[in-house]
Amino acid sequence: MLDKTEKSKDVHNYIRDAYSKIAVANTSCCGTASNCCGGVENPEKLASELGYTEAELASLPEDANMGLSCGNPTALAALKPGEVVLDLGSGGGFDVFIAAEKVGPTGKSIGVDMTHEMLTKARKNIAEFSNRTGLNNVEFRLGEIEHLPIADNSVDVVISNCVINLSPNKAQVWKEIFRVLKPGGRAAISDLALLKPLPENIVESVTALVGCVAGAILITDTETMIKEAGFGQFNFDNKSKLIDKMEQWNDPLYLSIIEMLPKNEKLSSYITSLGISVVKPCCEQMKEAMHKHVRESMGNAIPASSCCR
Repeated sequence: MLDKTEKSKDVHNYIRDAYSKIAVANTSCCGTASNCCGGVENPEKLASELGYTEAELASLPEDANMGLSCGNPTALAALKPGEVVLDLGSGGGFDVFIAAEKVGPTGKSIGVDMTHEMLTKARKNIAEFSNRTGLNNVEFRLGEIEHLPIADNSVDVVISNCVINLSPNKAQVWKEIFRVLKPGGRAAISDLALLKPLPENIVESVTALVGCVAGAILITDTETMIKEAGFGQFNFDNKSKLIDKMEQWNDPLYLSIIEMLPKNEKLSSYITSLGISVVKPCCEQMKEAMHKHVRESMGNAIPASSCCR
């Protein structure tokens, strides 16, 4: 019987293999003309439905938008010029390139992906993006989102689009997000989340795993992980209507998942598109929280701190 670490490796290897095939062939794991998470034959139409503007899509390299979205984290993040942005599971670079334009020449947009083939595709797209925009502020790094190749307290904003649900260790991902963010930094995550537990046959389905459904967790579990990682402020934006649209796309992958549901049940009864906004406390707040804990445990024997050093 596999232990937890071995199971995590198995999940990583399966996901890596599936998305490697997507990167190479521009097809889904089912071998169709559509994709996995948010699979549609027209990625531009999906992006438009998620709120991406024509101007944002116009400067993208031709194959950066692979239709692997379930939200719009760059809009949720309200990016500002000069910021350093990190995209978890960056794929072909879709959100990385959009973020790069928003942070401008004084900012930086970094993508991390564990799939060599996705990184190859994304890095090839850099030249075209630079030619179209005149910007040279994009970088892609190989790595797993549970162990980010990013320095502590170095990023202003973390974004991610329909990726964290694929991780076998989501609590560790949230700890990594907290680690790399600067004090006062923020994360804007679009992901699929559960409204109620899935039927067991879907949980065990590899099709549903790669389709970003079987790996989703309850919203309440996500909240617990966010708090345990150290975040104080957070907000959830529940967009169930997107799931109803997914059922209308006639994507073979999602049709096969829907067929696994109990009779007369809809996918949107179980799962939603969730926008997650979190803020890392400022160093003063973190230090004060630590002092508060110590004061309480020692009978208020030490004074409160109001500065960060």
